[in-house]
Amino acid sequence: MELNVIQKYVYAIAIAIIAVIVVAGGFLFLTPQQKNIVEIAVDDGRFTTLVVALEAADLVETLEGSGPFTVFAPTDDAFNALPAGLIDDLLADIPELTEILTYHVVSGEYMAADVVGLNSLTTIQGTDITIQVNGDVVTIDDATIIITDIDASNGVIHVIDAVITP
Repeated sequence: MELNVIQKYVYAIAIAIIAVIVVAGGFLFLTPQQKNIVEIAVDDGRFTTLVVALEAADLVETLEGSGPFTVFAPTDDAFNALPAGLIDDLLADIPELTEILTYHVVSGEYMAADVVGLNSLTTIQGTDITIQVNGDVVTIDDATIIITDIDASNGVIHVIDAVITP
């Protein structure tokens, strides 16, 4: 049985559509998944001290969990601004280190637009951090938020310029 010209075009179009669907579907499966908070911190390069501290305090698994979490993440520069020897002291005092690190984490996802409308947030450490807005400058306790809304699969990261303590 021989196909007429119209049938050949219909078959060719159908095959082309199927090919597009297969290729597009393949790209959907190859699209990288959004990274979690810890993966972003590790890959970023500005949070090496934070990552080391999270590992020492055994908090990596928590922040890789489903969350959602809001993390106010101090940069390496923020940790370097601490008094000499303090980081080593904290790494040797895991309960104190855990208190400080969990003071930087809030349960729930609070984007920058949410944060500026609040006066405080309760950390997973159990106490509140104070939020102040002065024009374009937003502070969490004594730290300034310098980068906002780094979206993660399990929450959001806001970068701060200082380590805050309860």
